[in-house]
Amino acid sequence: MTSDTTKEPKSSSIIDFLRPHWKSLTLALVAVAGGAVTDLLKPWPLKIVLDYLLQSEPLPGWMSRVVGWMGQDKLAVLNFAVSAVAVIAIVGALSSYLEKYLTSSVGQWVMHDLRRTLYHHIHRLSLAEHDEKRTGDLIGRVTSDIEAIQSFITTAMLGMLTSGLTLLGIIGVMFYLNWRFTLISLSIAPVLFLVVYFFTRRIKKASRAVRKKERELVSTVEEVFSPIRVVKAFAREDYEERRFERQSLENVEMALLARNIKMNLSPVVEIIVAIGTCLVLF
Repeated sequence: MTSDTTKEPKSSSIIDFLRPHWKSLTLALVAVAGGAVTDLLKPWPLKIVLDYLLQSEPLPGWMSRVVGWMGQDKLAVLNFAVSAVAVIAIVGALSSYLEKYLTSSVGQWVMHDLRRTLYHHIHRLSLAEHDEKRTGDLIGRVTSDIEAIQSFITTAMLGMLTSGLTLLGIIGVMFYLNWRFTLISLSIAPVLFLVVYFFTRRIKKASRAVRKKERELVSTVEEVFSPIRVVKAFAREDYEERRFERQSLENVEMALLARNIKMNLSPVVEIIVAIGTCLVLF
């Protein structure tokens, strides 16, 4: 998996950057599915011990045949449960390793291609456009904004897929066990979706504002340190320090605002989920 450094970058959307790595992303998706399945299967060995070992319930036909290869007593059931724990753990660990390895690799190459494309674009801006933009803003877009996209690819994107697949599996098991209780539990889903959508929009807006303040901070540092001889010649050190401190405080305030919005989401979601649990119990 390599990037061609000789071709002129022409991609215009994140999909264009991801398309050359579709094989790795497909394998990563398979690993995500494997991890989701193992997460769902983790309680199963305990069920085997409780139902078929302690309560002596009859084994299902297929399980009885598998356990029969290990023996005919209760120790064979225990050995089967222990083997299931080991297999689930190994498959889950391999899936997690493969997912992280592939997504990290894709993230690095996509970040490289994004940097090249953005750098190519900046070089071809007119002088008038360069005069309108602060140097620190351009630097921030080449560095911090690209890193944010890489973070999305390596953590958020497949993380959402993992959570989604696990959730679908849980809902499927719930329908299998009791479809009426499942429908009651899912009655809060529209409310939960609206709440998450509302907070997500506010979080995105606040995060953009934080990144904008960070770029302004970088611009200030670049504007001061590049002509540092001029700053010292006119004894402007104190003024520049006060200006930097003011902008840094604005950045902190914006980051704390974004933090508060993110912190409010979790309690609200927990309350809504608790309401859904109460509906099921009643």
